[in-house]
Amino acid sequence: MSDIFLIKKPWVTEKVTDLNKSGKYVFIVKPSATKNEVKKAVKEIYRVDAVNVNVINRRGKEKRFRNVYSEKSGYKKAIVTLRPGQKIDLGR
Repeated sequence: MSDIFLIKKPWVTEKVTDLNKSGKYVFIVKPSATKNEVKKAVKEIYRVDAVNVNVINRRGKEKRFRNVYSEKSGYKKAIVTLRPGQKIDLGR
């Protein structure tokens, strides 16, 4: 499997927008993605050098509708720190 399919989409929130000013970008990645694979994918897709990658696994939340309990699916986030002076244009 190619590295470019590991990144599902960029995560854009107010908090992440503030992180972008310090060179950090957040992406939703596939659950099987490792730090090195995310680093290679970011380099291949956006043509920038990642210095550091932090990965966060978010568990799905339990939901209830009347007497039926279910669980929303979880996701994996990757916080990518770029080399100083580099940026990613996410089309905003």
